Amino acid sequence: MAVRRLFVALALLCGLAAGIAASSAQDRAIVLASTTSTQESGLLDYLLPIFRNKTGIDVTVIARRADEVLDGARRGEADVVLMHARPQEEKFVADGFGVNRLDVMYNDYVLIGPKNDPAGVKGKDIATALKAIEARGAPFVTRGDRSATHAAELSLWIVAGIDMPAAKGAWYREAAPGMAAALEAARKANAYVLSDRGSWIAFRERGDLDIVVEGDKRLLNQYGVMLVNPEKFANVKKELGQTFVDWLTSPEGQMAIAGYKVDGQQLFFPNAGKSGG
Repeated sequence: MAVRRLFVALALLCGLAAGIAASSAQDRAIVLASTTSTQESGLLDYLLPIFRNKTGIDVTVIARRADEVLDGARRGEADVVLMHARPQEEKFVADGFGVNRLDVMYNDYVLIGPKNDPAGVKGKDIATALKAIEARGAPFVTRGDRSATHAAELSLWIVAGIDMPAAKGAWYREAAPGMAAALEAARKANAYVLSDRGSWIAFRERGDLDIVVEGDKRLLNQYGVMLVNPEKFANVKKELGQTFVDWLTSPEGQMAIAGYKVDGQQLFFPNAGKSGG
């Protein structure tokens, strides 16, 4: 009987130890809400193990389109936000949901199109290119998903002087959500599409697509990082989340971002230190 009680006690102690270990691991974990480009490009799969090895903090990623990222963060579903929709990020902070948005890195948007370039836009500036695509009714794939890339695309049509709700027709085709899905749809349709450069470099099945417009200053794609406001949400892990923000914007984190390459090409360019407000 005494032996049985001993086994029971040992089992309870083991269960308690396992529970404490699980609780401890959970306490050393944060949730990062980010746009799909950081996930689909492979950047987070590269960065987060480096961060975990440095700090012992695990990061769970929720990758969504820009509006969903911020909607979730407004409900307190994340500790840190990393995305590339600056006006929306600044409003998020101004409304009291985020703390101290900081620039962290950038890449750029590129206009992808068929190698035979049916609209004749290769080497043009982005506004001229979009005007030509619309005038010729050349196939164009839009994400149409209210993502940061979709918002950037819509703003570029405005820059080109095109009223897209009035101008769009059968040539303007909506893809499934996500940059990879849009690139795949463009490949199948031999169409034009706006992509962030990182997603394009990471996209393997390019078929007859290539970059046709790049380098226009209006194609800059800036990323920002911020802590979700712990004064608004008691569940936000302020210290752990701030550790991630500090690491990402530190020389070590910035070097890690610069070190991520696909096929020898750097996808993101660190620029922390320029305050985003």
